[in-house]
Amino acid sequence: MSVSILPTRRDLKFGLPAEKAVDWHYAGMHVSQFYNTLSLFFPVGERFFIDSVRNYRDQITDPELKQAVTAFIGQEAMHSREHAELNDLLHAAGVPVEAQEAFVLALLKGVQKYTPQSVQLAATVALEHLTAILADALLRNPALLGEDSDEKFVGLWNWHALEETEHKAVAFDVYTTVMGKTLTAYGLRTSMLVLSTSVFLALQYAFYFENVRRKGGLLNVKGWVTSLRYQWGRKGGFSQSVLNWLDWFKPGFHPWDHDNRALLENVDALLAPILEDNAKRKKTKAA
Repeated sequence: MSVSILPTRRDLKFGLPAEKAVDWHYAGMHVSQFYNTLSLFFPVGERFFIDSVRNYRDQITDPELKQAVTAFIGQEAMHSREHAELNDLLHAAGVPVEAQEAFVLALLKGVQKYTPQSVQLAATVALEHLTAILADALLRNPALLGEDSDEKFVGLWNWHALEETEHKAVAFDVYTTVMGKTLTAYGLRTSMLVLSTSVFLALQYAFYFENVRRKGGLLNVKGWVTSLRYQWGRKGGFSQSVLNWLDWFKPGFHPWDHDNRALLENVDALLAPILEDNAKRKKTKAA
């Protein structure tokens, strides 16, 4: 499916309240820490994505795709910056994100050192697919974040999900351009989704359990049940993403086969509190 959407780089500041970092979700600490654990992957992961796409930028001749690549890099850089701020708050609150982030960084550095650039790009497009389908689930079901959760944390996750949706095909289109639509290219991208998803889930849950334990919630059965419902329940983020994950294995698949452009029409509404807060900050600073 051919869809032309140019990602928009939004330089937003969220001013996350430090006192709520560990328990910002209305459903409690266990759900908050699940999202928080996801956050630790983003600063180092998105730098990896940027590097993987940059490796091939000189091979892109289509002007529209070149422009999209520049916007993709800009968006990912902003995501990295804002999630790094959240991770700093979590570290200050006693969550071991620095050690966990260092582990992920070492893993990705190893991938860069010991694998060809084509494998790095394949890993990027696979993880971009995973991120895009989770973003889609989040945006389609606002209850996953909850209207009674802290609005600045909700704003951060909505902003990230919207921009992941905007640029979900950019790395894929770079991959198709430089790798072609051969059986080898198909085999590489599909095998990388299986491998990348497996590694991600293993690390996510290992880190998540430790992060909950650090905050005294290891034996809180009700908290675990609530969190699992948000992940794997009938309307859970992961359970809603399974069929979209499987679509990746269709030989002619393209990310915009999941045509969720309508979700992007809600950008201003979803980000309204953050946009208003940023405007006030700029006005105050100018004065």
